[in-house]
Amino acid sequence: MNGKGKSWEALALVVLFLGITVLTVFGFVARDWMPAAASEHGAGVDGMIRYLLLTTGAVFIAGHLVLASFVWRYARGGPTGSPWADPRVERWWSLLPVVAMALIAEVGVLVIGLPVWAKVYGPVPEDAVVIEVTARQFEWIVRYPGKDGRFGRTDPALIRGAANPAGLDPRDPAGADDLVFRNRLHVPVGGTVYLRLRSRDVLHSFSVPAFRVKQDVVPGIVGSTMFVPTAAGEYEIACMELCGMAHYRMRGRVLVQSPEEFDAWLSQQAGWLQ
Repeated sequence: MNGKGKSWEALALVVLFLGITVLTVFGFVARDWMPAAASEHGAGVDGMIRYLLLTTGAVFIAGHLVLASFVWRYARGGPTGSPWADPRVERWWSLLPVVAMALIAEVGVLVIGLPVWAKVYGPVPEDAVVIEVTARQFEWIVRYPGKDGRFGRTDPALIRGAANPAGLDPRDPAGADDLVFRNRLHVPVGGTVYLRLRSRDVLHSFSVPAFRVKQDVVPGIVGSTMFVPTAAGEYEIACMELCGMAHYRMRGRVLVQSPEEFDAWLSQQAGWLQ
């Protein structure tokens, strides 16, 4: 191929690299892709996401600019005696990006993320609202401890569909006043909510995008997550782990109420076995 053909190929590759870069950057800055945060730790999660987008985006842009410059310079038969063709220089240029990415991915994330994780996985306040959420194909079983503040014993063998979805054991008096709901969660605005997460069958993932909450629910393990809602309203619960053919139907609602409304609602509920 003659020099003119190589020049056209080089120009096409340069335009491709620059076009991908411009379109990618535009796609991220043209709009805010995340829903408004409605939890106390949500701003911290958003800050960490933006930090990663900015830092990795800068690496992405720099890499494409370097590729474009190399293509344009050398595809047309540029100089052969490059100062970069030195083993020591090559080792340094191989090592520096690794160190830079480690600083971005580990140190930066830890500095920004540790205060956020402390709010999600730190000590549980004594006044926290403790709720048990059990995942099963394809619904969320929500259980409150009732007026005695204690969860009753459950047994999977006692599950009877809508008659006893949580498998409450009627022989345990602590479970008589337990409140059970399907795909519905009530929480107070401004109060700490601590969720105990279980799975009855396969791997699920409890997620409320507006709260920046996403926690895998693993069979045989009691997981947990914690959040403080900051805005009253209704929010969607989604399963973020493919869990079967009807995965798309595994949805629920979180109703965030004022503390007074939440207390009034709670006092009006009757135990599932009462």
